[in-house]
Formats: sequence, structure tokens, C-alpha cells
Amino acid sequence: MDKNSFRRDVKQEIRKIKAQELITKSELICKKLCKFEAFRRSGVVMAYLSLPNEVDTAAIILEAWRNGKAVAVPKVSWQQRHMIPVQINSLETGFSTEVSGLKNPTTGVPVPLEDIDIVITPGIAFDRNGNRLGRGGGYFDRFFASKKLNAVKCAICFSEQVVDEVPHEATDVPVDYIITDKEILDFTNK
Repeated sequence: MDKNSFRRDVKQEIRKIKAQELITKSELICKKLCKFEAFRRSGVVMAYLSLPNEVDTAAIILEAWRNGKAVAVPKVSWQQRHMIPVQINSLETGFSTEVSGLKNPTTGVPVPLEDIDIVITPGIAFDRNGNRLGRGGGYFDRFFASKKLNAVKCAICFSEQVVDEVPHEATDVPVDYIITDKEILDFTNK
């Protein structure tokens, strides 16, 4: 199956989940992540800003701030097809909303890649080998390919997004961990 068909099928499965169940699952995933050792010992957390039907990262970001951590989010340059991490200090101001619904920071100081301890990673689907199928732009794969980035790559998703195998290519970068509402998968000893 090609990547676009696969994305469409997984998105349809997620849409079948009732709104309250998505909230409950999201809260459970965020609690697991906030207790996760790599998150607890991190000083700089990079998280994504959630779209509808994704795990809501607001609780993770707030918990990071409560614990004195710096929080970075991706600032996407659509023309240059890359993203840079910028530090944010608010979830309320300093963002533009793209046509896709993605919140993109309009302010924020760039964070050096080598300073990031953990990257909370989104995706449409993940497999049991740590492979990730994103939205199709390759932004996270190019970001992860940087030699300066030594952060833990931790995906968070609903259990319905974990499948036996996702279509992937040599340029796709797998994650180190996947945290769902049902399990934590560790790929660091592969």
C-alpha cells in the first residue's frame, strides 16, 4: 500500500473514536510521558503543537514549564521545506494558524539542536519497529537526520495508530520510543 492510501485509512480509523474517548486517551498518554524517565531528566523539551485528532500536547508543555524545563516547538518554513526549534513561553500568543490548522510560532528564540534532550514526535501511524509515517512533508525526517541532534525521539499516539508495518523508505528516521494509551514501545536496543 502506498503512503497516501495508508495515511487516509489510519485517519479514518482515528475519526471513528468518539471525542470524549480521544480526550481520555490523550490525557492518559500525556501522564505516561510526563512520568517517562527521558522526559523527567530532560532540560529542553521539543514538542509539537497538536492538530485535531492528535494527542494534545498542551498538558505536556505545561508540565514541562512547571518543572522548569525550556520548551521548543517547530517553526516551519514552508518555502525552504524545513523546521527549526524555537523556544516558546506561552500557548496563547505568538502563533499564526496555517490553512492546514497547524499553529506556527511567529516569535521565539531558536534553540540549538544539541541543546534538545527529547523530541515529542507526531505522526499518522507507527509500526512495531519504530518506523513513523508522518503527514508527508518529510519535515521531521530531515530534522532527525541532523548530526547535531542527539535527542531522544519519542512518539506519542493513540493505540489505533500503531500497526504491524508502515510503508517506509531509507530516508525515513525511526523513533526511539512510542507511548500510547495502552503501551510503551522501546526501540533503543534494536
